[in-house]
Amino acid sequence: MDRRTFNQSLGAAVLAPLVADPLFAAGPSLQIGMLLYPGMYALDLVGPYAFLAGLPNVETHLLWKTLDPVPTINGMRLVPTSLVSACPRQLDVLFVPGGTPGTIALMQDNEVLDFLADRGERARYITSVCTGSLILGAAGLLRGYKATSHWHKRDLLPLFGAVPVQDRIVEDRNRITGGGVTSGIDFGLVLASRLRGGDAAKLQQLINEYDPQPPFEAGTPSKAGPQLTAQANQIFAAGYEQSRAAALIARKRLGLV
Repeated sequence: MDRRTFNQSLGAAVLAPLVADPLFAAGPSLQIGMLLYPGMYALDLVGPYAFLAGLPNVETHLLWKTLDPVPTINGMRLVPTSLVSACPRQLDVLFVPGGTPGTIALMQDNEVLDFLADRGERARYITSVCTGSLILGAAGLLRGYKATSHWHKRDLLPLFGAVPVQDRIVEDRNRITGGGVTSGIDFGLVLASRLRGGDAAKLQQLINEYDPQPPFEAGTPSKAGPQLTAQANQIFAAGYEQSRAAALIARKRLGLV
């Protein structure tokens, strides 16, 4: 038996008792499309992916224009599984991660924005984490919806007709948006519960031992305090101005001027 066959057999053996458990019982087949793009932040996608791809009877498509590895901000490369052009027309979940400078480029990428607008017309859930909500906004998918984003760029959402909300996860009808980066883990659990029920989401939480106990309370400006927040604002300053400029271009494209 070669290594690949052994690993497949081992995986099947591990999953067998879970699949037999009623809490892990498969529902209707789900199609999940998750966009990749150069300059994104890997954790924005990896967190939700860990919970969504672990659900039963799910086909997850990691989408980009080519099948070449996609470079992320921190140097990690993510490998697409499907071309944007080959993405199923009917998706249960359309998901967009964030990350600057990738978000800035995507807000001005008409090919990607047209793709999102098209799939968004039929998707059961339209979702994002971090500045992925700015990309959804640029595609015209958040007009009239409450949404969130990374705390530093949340105030750009009204440029797309969205209503910014200072929450970690925001649900408004079939739009579910998460705040910055690590909120994607909570987002993934919320979305998993909508797709397969609370018990299935809790099972995923236990399997992944998600029991957060952060050593510091500095994850938001209100908790971090003015000094750390000022330092973060300095780091984000150039990216914010570029994001705002790209958002204004996208706003004009949508006819919202």
